[in-house]
Amino acid sequence: NIGKSQAQLFDKNNSTMTFKDVAGLDEAKVEIMEVVDFLKTPKKYTDLGGKIPKGVLLVGPPGTGKTLLAKAVAGEAKVPFFSLSGSDFVEMFVGAGASRAIGRASGKRISTGGNDERENTLNQLLTEMDGFAGNNGVIILAATNRADILDRALLRAGRFDRQIHVELPDLKGREEIFEVHIKGLKMDKTVNINFLAKQTPGFSGADIANVCNEAALICARKDKKIIDKQDFLDAIDRIIGGLEKRTKLITPEEKKSIAYHEAGHAVIGLK
Repeated sequence: NIGKSQAQLFDKNNSTMTFKDVAGLDEAKVEIMEVVDFLKTPKKYTDLGGKIPKGVLLVGPPGTGKTLLAKAVAGEAKVPFFSLSGSDFVEMFVGAGASRAIGRASGKRISTGGNDERENTLNQLLTEMDGFAGNNGVIILAATNRADILDRALLRAGRFDRQIHVELPDLKGREEIFEVHIKGLKMDKTVNINFLAKQTPGFSGADIANVCNEAALICARKDKKIIDKQDFLDAIDRIIGGLEKRTKLITPEEKKSIAYHEAGHAVIGLK
């Protein structure tokens, strides 16, 4: 299979993902709507002599929904979407089990003949992007959580010249994401989504999905039939701090230190 594309096709007829399925990314959705318009009505731009952008780079922390947003673009524009990871891309050209990402800037090291897999793949990607005509309706959407280490040749005009930042969700965004992931959960009616959103600052969309699933597992472990507020709080604690340590011995000095620490939380909470 050397040289064979590992891309997964999401056809326009079976790609049902739209922006309605993407919660908490309002600003990024506004920016990327322009890309959808390029794909839906390219003639509107090319008739004026303009060129459709070739590459859009989605930048943001892990788990914020970059790939989800890319799939939603394809669903909204009703165009075929080919999904491919960086390591698949390298293997397609090289045939080796290269699991590291493509696009990283060249390091300051002595070359051993310039036969580095990653650099060869990067060069191939740049060549392919230059090969696209400005009006053939192909747009590459790429996602990374480390835009700072990408090669500058990738970010120049005519390649990934547009960057859309997909940030961690704010309070309103977290509420919307919770609403998406609690569908199908047998929950106590007293569970307050706003309260849960306030308990999860700094959580990504993937973290919130994990909280909802973990709450269900904790509830089942307790042989209960309905997921309540405490199950969600236990799930949040588990994701932040890991499993509860029931057998760890704590010295008197550690207990005193922990007491001061927790008293600090209590004071801040009161104020």
